[in-house]
Amino acid sequence: MAATGNTRLKAARIAAGYKSQQALADVLGVGVRQVRRWESAAPPWPHADQEQALTRLLGQDMEALGFTPQAGTHIDRGRRTVLAAGAAAVGLATIPTQAVAMQPATAADDYEAVTRSHRRLYWSVAPATLHPAAVAHATLGCALLPEAAGQTRARIAAALAETLLLAGRVEFFDTREPDHAQRTLLRALQAAGEADDPLLGAAILAHMAFIPAWADDREAAIERMTAARTYARRGPASAELLAWLDAVEAECETRCGNTRTALHLIGHAEDVLACGSEHDSPEWLDWFSPVRLAAFKGNTQLEAGHLPQARTTLLGVLDALGLTGEKQSTVILGDLAAVEAAAGNPEAACGYAVRALDQLERTWYAMGMERVREVRRALAPHQHERCVRDLDDRLYGWSTTVSALAR
Repeated sequence: MAATGNTRLKAARIAAGYKSQQALADVLGVGVRQVRRWESAAPPWPHADQEQALTRLLGQDMEALGFTPQAGTHIDRGRRTVLAAGAAAVGLATIPTQAVAMQPATAADDYEAVTRSHRRLYWSVAPATLHPAAVAHATLGCALLPEAAGQTRARIAAALAETLLLAGRVEFFDTREPDHAQRTLLRALQAAGEADDPLLGAAILAHMAFIPAWADDREAAIERMTAARTYARRGPASAELLAWLDAVEAECETRCGNTRTALHLIGHAEDVLACGSEHDSPEWLDWFSPVRLAAFKGNTQLEAGHLPQARTTLLGVLDALGLTGEKQSTVILGDLAAVEAAAGNPEAACGYAVRALDQLERTWYAMGMERVREVRRALAPHQHERCVRDLDDRLYGWSTTVSALAR
């Protein structure tokens, strides 16, 4: 038996993730009877505001949705042109003005599943291997956006934003390419805007603050942190997310030489975590915990010259890091080496540095290698001692040198 009614609108509704007429009615703010009329064999042309909402949610123009213009009906094509141009200006897919094959709601499930897998793989897969996969997945997400609408489009956009955030993190933290990271994170922010996900936007902006902080541009770093906190206020931010923002700003202040301010921010973060909140953390916030906050604290104590406190804090972090902490452990070992170098204990400093190099051979992390190199520079007054020469043999051994240059 042939299907009757406005099958085009029904198909577009289902493809956009609205499985029932009631679901679409709820989003549009109309009665379900109105949606039934639109899906009938002779659908009436919607009012102007409803027309705009339908084309935005379902991603097709009115004719493609099965509506026939009636005499006197005004179709605001100029408005659609402006919307399309605005989307193109930020480098994302535009809302299609012609009928296209729309992706089903399951496309969002499938795209999100790969994003989740990449999130977990970050902690164990070499950056040179994971990064191309993440970039390819982001390319797929950009291609899917014009073919998705409504909830499906929003979910794909959010997963795309997370994928680009992951790629940007690899570029900045793992391979030390800040210029590439800046461009990638900007694209991530655009995708988060497409998804209207303020918490993901806050996370991306905070990551972008690291880039000027490492270049000693405090003003730019704090401006980005202000933006990140503004975005966090727009969503149900968890205690963990708010504490992480404090930790990021503390790292930025430490890099710019303001350790007193940084320690104050870390203290505030500890209070926020202790108080907790009624909101759960986003699934993607897997890079922060009380242990990671203590790692921030130990580095700041080191930079502030509080060596006994830094040693105690960092040893506690090293004991507490789990299986996903292999990358972070290289940084902690480097910081412990720096503590001992500053305390005038070159043998202990070299011991920690060699342990960091052992871990770096298994799990590369550019930030960890930077810490080891900083320690070696600090050990220059002891460079004729046997322990330092042994460290040089490891630091500039064939495997370590080739590994570092190949990343």
